[in-house]
Amino acid sequence: MLKEIRKNPMYWYLLLLTVAITAGFQAWRTLFNNYAVDEVGINGLQVGVIQSVREIPGFLAMLVVYLLLIIKEHKLAAVGTLVLGIGVATTGIFPSFLGLVFTTLIMSLGFHYYETVNQSLTLQHFSLQQAPIVIGSIKSYGALTNICVGGIIWLLSKYFGLSELFIGFGIVVMLAASFALTRKPIKKELPAQQKKMVFKKKYWLFYVLNFLSGARKQIFVVFAVFMLVEKYQFKIEGVAMLFVANNIINYFMAPVIAKGINRFGERVILSVEYIFLILIFLSYAFIEDRITMIVLYISNHIFFSASMAINTYFQKTGDREDIAPSMAVGFTINHISAVVIPVIGGALWMLNWRIPFIAGAVIAVFSLYFAQKVKVD
Repeated sequence: MLKEIRKNPMYWYLLLLTVAITAGFQAWRTLFNNYAVDEVGINGLQVGVIQSVREIPGFLAMLVVYLLLIIKEHKLAAVGTLVLGIGVATTGIFPSFLGLVFTTLIMSLGFHYYETVNQSLTLQHFSLQQAPIVIGSIKSYGALTNICVGGIIWLLSKYFGLSELFIGFGIVVMLAASFALTRKPIKKELPAQQKKMVFKKKYWLFYVLNFLSGARKQIFVVFAVFMLVEKYQFKIEGVAMLFVANNIINYFMAPVIAKGINRFGERVILSVEYIFLILIFLSYAFIEDRITMIVLYISNHIFFSASMAINTYFQKTGDREDIAPSMAVGFTINHISAVVIPVIGGALWMLNWRIPFIAGAVIAVFSLYFAQKVKVD
């Protein structure tokens, strides 16, 4: 099947942009906590504020529908990648709390708009059986990119400052996006997409799963790495190596999970993920051991790609003309909780660092309950 998929020019187009945007975002993630703590000197509450700002563009992802009135969907994907590159590069130029707020907003605008369009293009250009394989394959290459980025940062951090690394990675992403803007990988026979917001009662489970996914993911993304840096004194080299380990797992697991979706269905894959996450979050909260935290953080990524099942579930149950607007709506709903949880979690962190992780376990329990309602005819 992958051989047939590779004949589709959209596969290579999405792969190019995914590698570029993954490299930029992974560099930002790897460098951010050490840059913020060691060079800017921000605290847990300020980290929460910045991470909330980072999710604002995701909350506004529904506006993609209106941007598609003036720019083609594949072009918007390239523009989003270009904007992310600008945000990453300028992060190294403004080493202050307000500077991080501004550059994070720019970086995130590009990232979230690309991700929204990327999901839509994948579901439109590939069949029901091909879509999970495409998503898994591209995620696998994204993981390989992350591994390379971690290795590059580990090597270059010995010779360059964090600011210089931000600027360098940002420029590389901008060059890749500029090249993509010259490509045209579109199939003309695709069904026309709705150019307006689409909210339908029959999509309620898709909306709920996205909402819970956004809340759960933010607790992990914001506070797990921050805990390692602040509580366990991880340095940039240690964080980079953890990301490398995580992405080695993702490289192998993403295609496996994609095949699992085709074989076992979305409900089984999501259920296994949520059971696993309940145990992980509770362990974060109640086990205080540096080595155990490393194992937990790496283990968290075994089912990291399982969230693709939410979108493949929609592809199998939704109307074809609703894919683009529904991906935008789903992405926005995914980020409703993501905008407020980092700030609330940051404040709760100041009271007791365990609270955000306990909340993550509770959210995972709700996710497991709703996953049982996933049914595909």
